[in-house]
Amino acid sequence: MILAGDIGGTNTRLALFDSSREMSCVREKKFPSKEFAGLGEIVRQFLSGDSVSYACFGIAGPVRNERCQATNLPWVVDAKQLSGELHLPRVHLLNDLEANAYGIRALKPDELVLLQTGSGLQKGHQALIAAGTGLGEAGLFWNGQEHLPFASEGGHTDFAPRDDLEIELFHYLRQKFPHVSYERVVSGPGLFLLYQFLIETERGKSSSFVQEEMKLKNPGSVVSEYGRLGKDETCEKALDWFLSLYGAEAGNLALKYLALGGVYIGGGIALHLVEKMKSGLFLPSFYQKGRFKDLLSSIPIWVIMNDRAALLGAAYVARRLSS
Repeated sequence: MILAGDIGGTNTRLALFDSSREMSCVREKKFPSKEFAGLGEIVRQFLSGDSVSYACFGIAGPVRNERCQATNLPWVVDAKQLSGELHLPRVHLLNDLEANAYGIRALKPDELVLLQTGSGLQKGHQALIAAGTGLGEAGLFWNGQEHLPFASEGGHTDFAPRDDLEIELFHYLRQKFPHVSYERVVSGPGLFLLYQFLIETERGKSSSFVQEEMKLKNPGSVVSEYGRLGKDETCEKALDWFLSLYGAEAGNLALKYLALGGVYIGGGIALHLVEKMKSGLFLPSFYQKGRFKDLLSSIPIWVIMNDRAALLGAAYVARRLSS
């Protein structure tokens, strides 16, 4: 039996896979990450005595020497410590976006939505970007025969304003954070910050019903929902801006990796915004890179519609390492 996990700032998802039956999922459960002191507590509760031969966890943060300080959680996850604490024979850690990239090979055609066809004639590296609680990025190196995923922390690179409004946004965020990264604007919390900026600079109005909803739900989710449905003008304005920034950073990533083989958009936010991404500012911002517009227009872009991709990727890596 193989234990796989997708460890995020909001949720931790664990699943048991039977490796002898073409990796069929035996049991799966999602846990609210912030309600637990660490990953070991969640795994112990999930397993309840089940015997596991290999465990692999994709975790949001840089993995070094099988150890990770989670980026958006107060957790340190150490594979060796976890193995001893839970009596698991072998434990492996990898970055959650790297796990997500491995999971792409397990997706069915109907679990991908094509945003941009591209030329369809070129092979090469691929890139993956995913906005959720944070902003994850990964690459898939093309070795001439297959794509090999590798981790990245590109979401924490410096945010680059594109116009006077975004320069003002940068100064606004600089007062709140010592470092303004792309994750500060392209993420669930980032979407809420865009909304707050519009309100505080009097470019938008705060609706009482939106404020009441934000007391009950995640504020970024409220802005996304009300913006997508056109139920609030300021939420809609913030969401359009968010998708423009998302597209711009996806284009940056495509250029950095020269991702001629395609760009994948993962994460929970994109799942609900596919139609807005097709018709809004995401694509124009993606290829608005001066002399490289034609190159970026030639790159296919897909949205991953299966939110279990990272879990499937972790299971794939566990099975490969245990064989």
